[in-house]
Amino acid sequence: MNGVRTIFGREIASYFTSLFAYLIAAAVLLITGILFINNIGRSQDQVAPNPAAIPDFFAFALIFFAPLLTMRLLAEERREGTLELLLTSPTSDSSIVIGKFAGAWAYYTIILAITFVYQVILLNISQGQTDLAHALCAYIGIWLYGGACLAVGMVFSAATDNQIVAAFLASAALFLLWIGDRVGEVIPNINVARFIRELTLQSHYASSFAVGLLRAEDIVFFAGIIAVMLFITIRLVESNRWR
Repeated sequence: MNGVRTIFGREIASYFTSLFAYLIAAAVLLITGILFINNIGRSQDQVAPNPAAIPDFFAFALIFFAPLLTMRLLAEERREGTLELLLTSPTSDSSIVIGKFAGAWAYYTIILAITFVYQVILLNISQGQTDLAHALCAYIGIWLYGGACLAVGMVFSAATDNQIVAAFLASAALFLLWIGDRVGEVIPNINVARFIRELTLQSHYASSFAVGLLRAEDIVFFAGIIAVMLFITIRLVESNRWR
């Protein structure tokens, strides 16, 4: 655990001392702010504001957002030769991977938490008539969704020493996991379409968390994706010991 805490502290500190990380946060908060204003504007047209509007945006934005947060985590270490130093330190491979992942997920959590202020504003504007439980459920779902996306990004960051390649491959994989929810529209075989759909991230968010439903099977799915992706990443990091 000491190794995880050390790596975690190092990673979270790097986010708060990086101009790039601040620019990413500023861009995300700007877009979510515009979406919130539009959501309020719709409510003035007698259309109930969507409590899950911001989490729904993150479900798509994570295709690009998550790779930007993870592309440097291991790829940069390999390119600069500092990964070898980490591997020869007393810190285990699993501690390195988990610590870096926890740092990225914590940074994502902070940004997500900041956007929850929109729900507070919406609650005040609607005089307490907003479905806060629906919003909380959507935020829990997109928090888990984000963790799964970051774990996928970690795999590609560990597989190459090129940050751009890592980001591109992660974005491509996340796009497939997002659009796969609509596979039934192009595959006529219902059983095959249902099987593929069950493997996608979006299918375990859009039909449950996004509509205010908290299902154990979806929580287990996201936790499983995180565990599997981190296991693969650890194996990739271990393979550097034999090169």
